[in-house]
Amino acid sequence: MGKDQKIYHWTDVTAQKIIREKGDKECYTLAAGITPSGTVHIGNVREIMTVELVKRALEKLGKKVRFIYSWDDYDVFRKVPKNMPMQEELFGELRKSIVDVFDPFQKDESYARHHEKNVEKKVENVGIKPEFLYQAKKYRSGEYVEQIKVALENNDKIKEILNQFRKEPLDDKWLAVTMFCEKCKKDTLTNIEWLGDYKIKYSCECGNLNEFDFKKKPLLKLKWRVDWPMRWKYEQVDFEPGGKDHSTQGGSFDTGKDICKDVYGFDAPTYIMYDFIRIKGAGGKISSSSGNVITLADVLEVYEPEIARYLFAGTRPNREFAISFDTDVLALYEEFDKVERIYFGLDKANEKDTQKMKVAYELSYVGDIPKTIPYQPSFRHLSMIMQIHEYDIERVVGYFENQLESEHDKKRLRTRAKCAGIWVKKYAPEDFRFKVQEEVVVNVVDEGKKILHELAARLEEKDWTDKDLHEEIYILCTNNEFPIKDFFKISYNVLINKDKGPRLASFILEIGKQRVADLFKKV
Repeated sequence: MGKDQKIYHWTDVTAQKIIREKGDKECYTLAAGITPSGTVHIGNVREIMTVELVKRALEKLGKKVRFIYSWDDYDVFRKVPKNMPMQEELFGELRKSIVDVFDPFQKDESYARHHEKNVEKKVENVGIKPEFLYQAKKYRSGEYVEQIKVALENNDKIKEILNQFRKEPLDDKWLAVTMFCEKCKKDTLTNIEWLGDYKIKYSCECGNLNEFDFKKKPLLKLKWRVDWPMRWKYEQVDFEPGGKDHSTQGGSFDTGKDICKDVYGFDAPTYIMYDFIRIKGAGGKISSSSGNVITLADVLEVYEPEIARYLFAGTRPNREFAISFDTDVLALYEEFDKVERIYFGLDKANEKDTQKMKVAYELSYVGDIPKTIPYQPSFRHLSMIMQIHEYDIERVVGYFENQLESEHDKKRLRTRAKCAGIWVKKYAPEDFRFKVQEEVVVNVVDEGKKILHELAARLEEKDWTDKDLHEEIYILCTNNEFPIKDFFKISYNVLINKDKGPRLASFILEIGKQRVADLFKKV
């Protein structure tokens, strides 16, 4: 990007903001994180994707980037999501640390690890490879002991910062730390006191009373509003986005930046707010605790990885957007293909839009962008071809074989065909779905039979174009004084056992003229 070139894409603007605020450094640390309290949904992915896209923008400027993703698996298990198995058993685990809750799917060592692994596998499919940090391990290894002591020594200062934004001030006994009882493993403490130095005294609802040295026995953890700024200093974070809920006046970012500066002597990271994601047709914010969530895995069933990335790259983080699984899917594939054509110079747009689209395309691509434009099979067309070929991807690849110029083209076709097949089966409206019949399952009037037999004979006479076959159908109906609408209805009933379908002439040629002729002759 030349010095005088205007920048229009939000990632480039953010990268410049980071350099301006944090200085021109060789390497920048970017951070994201989440509590694996339930299924990690596509709304949660917005944070990790935002950081990934900004990472690429910095790398484009020749910068090195450390991208850390924290699993806050030392947080409290507060609520049992509705989509979890073993509900009753999980209710008994409430108030424990998430890392200490058993995996109800009985596959992994803990509830937390089950949800972490699901995400770690899937984000690789969209080209995201951060350095994962596990906060339970860090706390329990004693890594943060000195940072905890700093917070305790500055407890009054932290309270003062938090109280600025509270209607009711924190009580006199409030401490910046919490912990899980050694006996019952829950955070049901009735009292916790700092006795100075590294000494802590606590009592729990279960009846346990104890006093310990948290340097020798690292059981303490910082409360969220202190934990976040502590980690900014500890990891030297230059950039971290936050959700709308963290970005309100007096929210955790507001208090965090003051705690970070006044307690830990570090300037808070460059920050941008990201908005929520909706699922079209479902109202409001997606919630892990409700259990009714759409995951990255669900999105990748329908959207190829580049388009899944494009959903985020093509939308500013502070704008809410909806992910659709209805016929909007067709429009989004068409939009992405247009952006791709603009990138390769085959379509035109104004200067501002061209630059934004080119950057969005570069950010969307997983792996190296090919030197020539990849094959662009129409998603709409594929949804039809997949059904004609009974969802057999190899047959579909064979159908398009003459148009494929490279292994890359084949890979895209396979990926997109698989997505089209899943979309038809799971999400497409009923009028998109069909099955080409093997036998005639409807009754046809004699006049209709006559034209179908004539059309079968015509189909076998030569190779037809879409236009010529369309005209031939009209000629046959006119010569036999048979209403064209009625003939279309009969044809669709014989072909797919429905009253309507794709444009008849092209549909016949897509199915295969001999296959259709054989079926029409059976009438």
